[in-house]
Amino acid sequence: MEHSVKHRSKSVIKASLLTGLSLLSITVLSEPSSNSLASNHAVLQHTVATSVTASKTKINEQEPHHQHCQMATQSEASLTDLLQPFADKMQHSTGVYVLEKGSEAMLSRAWLTTQAETSIDIQYFIFSTDNIGLIASDYLVQAAERGVKVRLLVDDIMIDAEDDELLKIDSHPNIEVRIYNPLANVGKNLAEKLYHLATDFHDFNQRMHNKAFIVDSNMVITGGRNVADEYFGYDQQYNFRDRDVFLLGGISQQVQSSFDQYWQHELSVPVAKLLKKGNGFADLNFTQLHQYACEPNNFLPIIRERIGQVPKVFSKVNEQGKLHWLKGVQYIADAPGKNDADNFLAGSGKSTQTLIDLINSAKSSVLIQTPYLITTDKGKQLLRKTVERGVEVKILTNSLASTDNLEAFSGYKRDRKQLLATGVQIFEFKPDAQIRQKVMALDLKDGSHQSPIFGLHAKTMVIDDNITVIGTFNMDPRSANLNTESVTILPSKQISAAVRQEILTEMASENAWQTKQDFNPDSEAGILKRLRLTWRRVIPKSIL
Repeated sequence: MEHSVKHRSKSVIKASLLTGLSLLSITVLSEPSSNSLASNHAVLQHTVATSVTASKTKINEQEPHHQHCQMATQSEASLTDLLQPFADKMQHSTGVYVLEKGSEAMLSRAWLTTQAETSIDIQYFIFSTDNIGLIASDYLVQAAERGVKVRLLVDDIMIDAEDDELLKIDSHPNIEVRIYNPLANVGKNLAEKLYHLATDFHDFNQRMHNKAFIVDSNMVITGGRNVADEYFGYDQQYNFRDRDVFLLGGISQQVQSSFDQYWQHELSVPVAKLLKKGNGFADLNFTQLHQYACEPNNFLPIIRERIGQVPKVFSKVNEQGKLHWLKGVQYIADAPGKNDADNFLAGSGKSTQTLIDLINSAKSSVLIQTPYLITTDKGKQLLRKTVERGVEVKILTNSLASTDNLEAFSGYKRDRKQLLATGVQIFEFKPDAQIRQKVMALDLKDGSHQSPIFGLHAKTMVIDDNITVIGTFNMDPRSANLNTESVTILPSKQISAAVRQEILTEMASENAWQTKQDFNPDSEAGILKRLRLTWRRVIPKSIL
């Protein structure tokens, strides 16, 4: 089975842009990558254009409906009032709830956006202009129109928005957009991209992979999910099994401080400094964006209703003891820039060393979920020594059939047998894993004749059944040495027991294949995908 064009382009960008093997991929960064994405680009373009045609957007322009959908998710009580019962706990500990399902991760973000009182700070590697991205943008604009200050920090390399779209969002007086390390995409023509690729190869490859959604400086969602359909179970062709964690009070201030550090760093450049407004740039008008989000075909009414029910669900979670109040929660984030060119494509980082220390501290077991599993000699040595100490190490990663990134899989495939020789147990995710019925959204639009491929994207580790790590870190050289990453460390036996059970369930035969020296499931992938994997062997593992 093959992915949609949208997802193939993402995996190609990650490696072919970075190696210079395919110049075409450089131009893809500012091009719509599928028919559906192209139509969504058109919606944001409508907020820029001074004249549009209703047939192109297919949206309902009735103002009463627009007003109704705006009011549907407003809460009677303020966020401050709702949090008042937890005020003392928030000062001395951190409320923690693991967001396993894509739907609850989406609903939580949406509801918090509607209730934010002072600020929303957003830090992402990918913020797409697909259906989820457009609706998220609409919610952010509505928050800004209430007076909430919105800051959006996005890495440069995967942005698929057009220049006018970025400028339009940034033009709102309460919204500011900055681009991290803009060497590859925003405001760059093809010649400039090639120049930076040739002369600043290390810096060109250094990306911001952190992910944080921060409301009023005391509520945070962080983890593996970017902002795009596939991270929340709403893509028709390919979806991710992912994991986030909601943090209330406590450590949230440290996440805010990390965001501020990135925001103020010289690598984070205001989009207004990168792009110039064209002669046809329209006055501030988000009507078309609001109307898109109000159209039931784009945003199902049942989902809007569920957003309004989040406070009741939260109360139930609290009553059931699933909101854990913990001391000792840690948020570890790499410094902006991470490594300079003195350590070419190497150099480690704070997040890397933290994970190494945790693995070295393990006494009985290490469970790992990682979508991309590319080990260096140092990494294999670490795992071998861990196994030799009597620690059981199990790793769940993507199979060839489930992966969205052939470049990364090629790096894994090259030394899969060497990795198995260290004594670790490896399980490869099935593209039709039965667990998807539990964690995916069940509200996909009508007309889908086959179930989407299901790939792994969660980056999680459980140590000795009492420490859980949820973050952005993949087990690959790119996360270790180039990309800035962040991880949240949760010292809780209860959380660890629940997350451990989730991972073990996903390693079961209905969800994964166990790979051994004499067996791997590569043949389960389609012939075309296997053929496309072949040439990726030339890409150096150090940039995967």
